[in-house]
Amino acid sequence: QLVESGGGLVQPGESLRLSCAESGFSSASFVIGWFRRPPGKEREGLACISLSDGHTHYVDSVKGRFTISRDIDKNTVYLQLNGLKPEDAGVYYCAADQGYCSGNYYWPGWPYWGQGTQVTVSS
Repeated sequence: QLVESGGGLVQPGESLRLSCAESGFSSASFVIGWFRRPPGKEREGLACISLSDGHTHYVDSVKGRFTISRDIDKNTVYLQLNGLKPEDAGVYYCAADQGYCSGNYYWPGWPYWGQGTQVTVSS
């Protein structure tokens, strides 16, 4: 099970921290990814982290602004969103798959998904 939280309404330039509480994926053979679905657009991958060793990957559009991390004790993966822009708005999802974080964000191939959390960036 994956449960996202932390979304909300912020102004451009502000920050949010999204949380993904996971249960059943604490095995080291899983990877957690963050995706978003902007209004009227396809779901897109943003970042991933391997639960085995914490290896991370980011897509170019969020490098330097977003940070993915994990708290093993809390079974939670975070996505820190800094310097938010209006184009960052959308529903943010975390997803899980078996394997290693390699930058594969073909979302239909990820079998486990949370319900999503809404991020709105507006002045």
